[in-house]
Amino acid sequence: MKNRIFRAIVGTFILVSLLLAVYVNQNWLWFTAFVGANLLQSSLTKWCLLDTILLKLGVRD
Repeated sequence: MKNRIFRAIVGTFILVSLLLAVYVNQNWLWFTAFVGANLLQSSLTKWCLLDTILLKLGVRD
């Protein structure tokens, strides 16, 4: 369950930031880069802030 919610949130962040970059301002691509960098960092360290937030909200595996 948590994995599905995590993927939905991250996918939404990426798609919304891309839409904002196209229709509002290209600087929104920095947010897309941040999300990608966070995914890379979490794959290397096995820790992600969003994971911790979801656990505190009561979302279980």
